[in-house]
Amino acid sequence: MKNILVVFTGGTIGSAASEGTIDTAGAASFKLIRQFQAHGENHQHVRFTPIEPLRLLSENLAPAAWQTLIAAIEARQPSRYDGIIITHGTDTLAYTAAALSFYFHALGIPLLLVSSDYPLDDAKANGLDNFMCAVEFIRQQGLAGVFVPYRNQGQVTDVHRGSRLACSLQLSGDFFSVRGKSFMRYENGRFSAVDSLDKECSLTAGGDKALSLKANFSERILMIKPYPGLNYAHFNLDGVDAVLHDLYHSGTACASAQWGENYSLVEFIKRCRERHIKVYLAPSIKSADAYQSTRALIGQGAEMIWNMSIEAAYVKLMLAYGNFGDTLSIMAFIDRDIAGEHLA
Repeated sequence: MKNILVVFTGGTIGSAASEGTIDTAGAASFKLIRQFQAHGENHQHVRFTPIEPLRLLSENLAPAAWQTLIAAIEARQPSRYDGIIITHGTDTLAYTAAALSFYFHALGIPLLLVSSDYPLDDAKANGLDNFMCAVEFIRQQGLAGVFVPYRNQGQVTDVHRGSRLACSLQLSGDFFSVRGKSFMRYENGRFSAVDSLDKECSLTAGGDKALSLKANFSERILMIKPYPGLNYAHFNLDGVDAVLHDLYHSGTACASAQWGENYSLVEFIKRCRERHIKVYLAPSIKSADAYQSTRALIGQGAEMIWNMSIEAAYVKLMLAYGNFGDTLSIMAFIDRDIAGEHLA
């Protein structure tokens, strides 16, 4: 018998559609367990303990919700369970998966986030499939860490590392790991490793990597997305401790003042430096060669967060600035791979 803590937080998987509107509903969350008991072949081998510390659509999530969620889990003494399943909306799924991956990096049991692309009453919904995969992962694998099982429409279910999950594709409910490589695949009731080396890393992760962290996620990190015509004069830096600047796919952003200094990230970095605000750049794969624009940004003092998704970089910065007070400690934390977030 496997004892599983189920943490309901709302989202589409905990919602119902009524008169053209989808919103969270109390009965919808527990419908998931009823559906599992009706369709899951091994339902008699698991015992669920449900709690509901939050009920919201995930687009309405703020970092304070992570503190509430973490506190609720810790109050239940996670070591008493064989695994934890958290239901969550899809809009901010990648961010919460990263937050829990970093905070619970030393957790000795599997923690899985489960979502649904449609409310559970919709025949197209993948929520039950994702939940059943999570249960079977706890039963069959039992690997410590934070994972996200998700079945894209028309495909088999993939199990993603929480620290490598990217936000869903535009105009789509599909999810992928960064660089397209998930952790495991689940098909016909069985798991297969996508990357055997990655699985071995999970098996060897343990107490030597443990860091003592508080659930403090700084809300003084400004994240900026690049696009043609981005005017940095529009940004007020009051109350900002650090800037995370997203990059184009080639690890670049505008470093030229050809069209005016307000469009140049180089000039914005100078402005931030005058205010003692550190600028970080992500995502980018570290290699021997880099574009001239990238070299120019780094040359002005921007700090590149290599080999990490933008979602993971953002959340890790929030946790770093919430726990450490000096630049050296912050960078040591960023550079340390604690949840499999660094890509080879």
